[in-house]
Amino acid sequence: MKAAVGAAHTFSAYSLAEHTRYRRAVEAAIWGMPIVSVDAMRQAFLRDAGARYNDIVYLSKQADWKFQLATPNASTRYVYVPINTKSGPVVLDIPPAVGAGLFGTLNDAWQTRAADIWSTGEDGDQGTKYVVLPPAYKGAVPAGFVSIQLRTYNSYSCLCAMPASPSPADVAKAIDLARSVRAYPLAEAVSPPPQRCIDMAGKLFDGIARFDDTFYDSLARIVDEEPVQERDSVAMAYLQSIGIQKDKPFKPDPALREMLKRAIVEAREGFIQSMIALPPFVPRAHWTVPGASVETETGHTFEKVGYLDLDARAQLFFFGCAPAQAPRAIMFVLAAMKDATGAPLHGETTYHLHVPPNVPSTHGWAVTVYDLETAAFIRGAARVEINSDHAPIHKNVDGSVDLFFAPAPPRGLDANWIGTRSGGRWIALFRFCGPQRAVLDRRWVLPDIEPLKRTPS
Repeated sequence: MKAAVGAAHTFSAYSLAEHTRYRRAVEAAIWGMPIVSVDAMRQAFLRDAGARYNDIVYLSKQADWKFQLATPNASTRYVYVPINTKSGPVVLDIPPAVGAGLFGTLNDAWQTRAADIWSTGEDGDQGTKYVVLPPAYKGAVPAGFVSIQLRTYNSYSCLCAMPASPSPADVAKAIDLARSVRAYPLAEAVSPPPQRCIDMAGKLFDGIARFDDTFYDSLARIVDEEPVQERDSVAMAYLQSIGIQKDKPFKPDPALREMLKRAIVEAREGFIQSMIALPPFVPRAHWTVPGASVETETGHTFEKVGYLDLDARAQLFFFGCAPAQAPRAIMFVLAAMKDATGAPLHGETTYHLHVPPNVPSTHGWAVTVYDLETAAFIRGAARVEINSDHAPIHKNVDGSVDLFFAPAPPRGLDANWIGTRSGGRWIALFRFCGPQRAVLDRRWVLPDIEPLKRTPS
């Protein structure tokens, strides 16, 4: 009997140790979501674009499903510039805007906004030369540069090149502006090297984190590159318990890899459920306001009084990247993961959204669909977005628009259809570009997405 009790006690202690290790793997994923997302984008830059640091990746056309980032829109021509200051300061040279606009942010490896980037095309716009400084940099910065001191070696800038109008001439000016962005070492500022620009329009750029055991390989890689923040000392102990330590290789055995696969799936489902649990923007409706639109008081550091809001930070950087400091002045976003009945949105069902007339938005609106499991465009989707400037869209007599979501377009409704994928969950974002008070104070209400019991005629 004593031997049996001893064996039971040993098994219980072993189970408890493994359970603790598993819980720490889940918590490590929650803590590391922002930097793993940054590493995933960087790996796409290096792998898919065949790029090197200080190259510029841009889209000469609006994004399609092959632009795999967390919830981008498909109405924008993006410019993506990863920056690494391990070898010294790097200049991000933003040209003066000519007939177009260029705006976005510079974000550190934790996706904390370090600077807003603007080039407006207005009189007097001379462009700006930013110099991105590595942690604890003590050297001098020449006159004429705007210095940005970071706490991390890795950072990135995600910019939007905006034409003045949809005309081919104005679009060409926006593309020229995107191609005029430059990045180079400060040490070569007197005579910068030729700039390489890589157009990824229509090509796969897969910058989405992998939610399997390789998530932790990515986490180990970028943790090893970055200085440890004072706020993260407890997290480093969690990482050590699953084999991640600075200056040591990460070599999980097969049993640990199997545990990590389970842990990251649980963490991802937690991100999704936290989004689903957000309160409705309008009572008894199912559109919510995602975190990117509301977490601005800390500058997206999530460093609150007395604590670091890890859960809110992880949710935001699972569902997005490169947040702006004051997005409501530019764009207001609603998110839907449920239909009008409260059921999850599933790819095999046909849905309908009625967009009422007179949407209170000075620069139009857009509806975009994403895979809920990745927060990226649905792979292989023929169309990922419809916006108010979409040329073939059919409008009703009163100016309202009826949109349809399904794996294939309902008969005769191709112009107003956005593709989904059978067997998968999805999320819709409705963007108000230049929102007006009527939507912000809820006087204008967007109806819920409704499942269709029969195909419309």
